[in-house]
Parts: sequence; structure tokens; C-alpha cells
Amino acid sequence: MAVKKHLNISDIEEIVSKYNIGKLVHFKSIESGSVQLNYLLITEKRKYVLRYYCEERSKESVLFELNLIIYLLKHGYPTASPVKDVSGGYINFHEDKSLMIFEFIEGKHVENPTIIQRNLLIKKVAELNGITKNYRPVYRKFRWNYNQEFCRNLAKEKASEIGSENAKEKYWWMAGELEKLNLPSNLTRGVCHCDFHYSNIFFDDDRFVALIDFDDANYTYLTYDLVSLMNPFLPEFSWKTWEKFDREENILVFDECRDILREYLKYRPMSFLEKRHIFDVCKLNILIDCLWYFRRGKVEDFFEKRKIDALNTLGREKFFGNLFE
Repeated sequence: MAVKKHLNISDIEEIVSKYNIGKLVHFKSIESGSVQLNYLLITEKRKYVLRYYCEERSKESVLFELNLIIYLLKHGYPTASPVKDVSGGYINFHEDKSLMIFEFIEGKHVENPTIIQRNLLIKKVAELNGITKNYRPVYRKFRWNYNQEFCRNLAKEKASEIGSENAKEKYWWMAGELEKLNLPSNLTRGVCHCDFHYSNIFFDDDRFVALIDFDDANYTYLTYDLVSLMNPFLPEFSWKTWEKFDREENILVFDECRDILREYLKYRPMSFLEKRHIFDVCKLNILIDCLWYFRRGKVEDFFEKRKIDALNTLGREKFFGNLFE
């Protein structure tokens, strides 16, 4: 992975000069889960956040994010507001990479949320999905939209890049699992956030303040965010511990999933079609994870494969019954 090139004080001052936000007093890098570089800016006027797209992002991809944020703000959704520059635009460039400045959000990141905080997040995710239901962004084709074709193509690209027999076999396994998915063309889509890392969520005690960082947001099946919150696997079963479990051992548990689902349905009703195919979206979510960790594990047995195997053994009907009946 390439080392991120941080901005220096001259870079920051040049960028700030393009905005009516006052003279720069201090800045520091914000260490978070984001793949992009973020900086806290303190000016004579107030605090801001500079988001520098150091990872390769086209202008159109950043415009997708900007337009989505503006759309959400118009619908009263709590997120950080972008700041206009002196020419009235939002996106600027430094060394051919895009950047935006956002208003600073007062709040705290909570790594281990309480039940109240968890339920607030579920509520805000449901509201987000309700707002973006059938929203068709102009620049959606410039994003990595999570679907079978995207997953298959990127897996093939990664297998070719690695070039090993294991990578090739892992691609064919993924391609076979993608073929098993039943995702109808009329299954409800919209824009999902797709990254609920705690560093992207702000709380003020038991008040939800904002959801930020739409760098991974894309046009996909609307239940993708829901399955990202649900975890139908034992808490003890993780990428650090999975090898300690026998292959035949049951690793599925649905109590928390049902709690999350009930909370979600209070704020966004799901169609019967969405409910019937949440099993397939859940499997797609795991296969997308395979992409990010493609180099990890042997094709015969690895963390994400154990999850897929467990769901295949259970089957769509029993999965549905465990959630909804």
C-alpha cells in the first residue's frame, strides 16, 4: 500500500486562502478510519475539517459524494456541511487531487456504544435509507456500486494482480458464490453509507449528532446498510479466532439481529421482496468483504468462506424464518 503524502503548512495555507474562513492559526492531522486524509483547521473564525482525497478518486466520484451530502442536508439529515470557496464552489484541487472543507462537528466518537446509542444509530441508518430510496445520483456510475458484477470484476482484477494459484482459485470460488445469489432487478435500491466505523459517527451522550464520511457510499440494494449493522454470527467468531472453531460447529446466532431489525423497521418499513432477499444481500456483504481482504487466507478455508458456508448450510428459508417468524 502506498504511503499517504501528508500536506504541510504551506499546502494548508494555500488551500485556506481560497476560502473566506479566516487566517489559519493551527492545523493537525485527524487520525481516523478513513482512507482519505483529514485535517482539523483552526482559523481566526472557527474550526473546520479539510478532507483531502489522497486515494485515487475522480472528480465525478467526489461530486457524487458532494451531491449526496447536499441532498441529505436538504432533507434535514445530520451530517457535516461543506463550505463554499471564494468562487462559490465546493471542490478544489491540490496536486491534481480533490479536496473539500467541512464545518467542524462538535461531538464524540464512541467505540463501544450503549444500547441507547446503538438504537439511535439504527434509527438514523433507517432514515438515511428512507431518504435515499430510489434516489438515482447523476454520478453513480463513477462509484464502486455494490452488486454481483462489481464484485466479480474486482475479484478478477485482484486475482490477476496477485497472480498466484490461490488467488485464482479464490476468484473462481467467489464467482461461483455470486452466481448463487438471487437479487431481482426490481429489488429496491438507493444510496447506502456502507461504512459505520465508529470514527464516522458523532454522539453527544445520548444524542445522535452526525454521520460523516460518505467516501464508500454507493448506489446499491437498500438493505445493504441494514445487513452491515446486523451480525448473524457468534461474537466470539472473528477473523482472529475463526480457526479455533470446527467447520461443522454452528456459528450463527440471531438474537441481536432480530433486535436490530425490529428497531430498523420502526423507521423504515421494508417490502416483502426486500425481506425475502435479505439473505442474498447479507451474503453479498460478506463477498464484498472478501475483496478488501483478498490476499488473506487459503482458498480451502478462510474467515469469510466460513461465514458463507454457514449461511449456505442454513439456507434462505431458515434464515428468513429466524429473522421474521
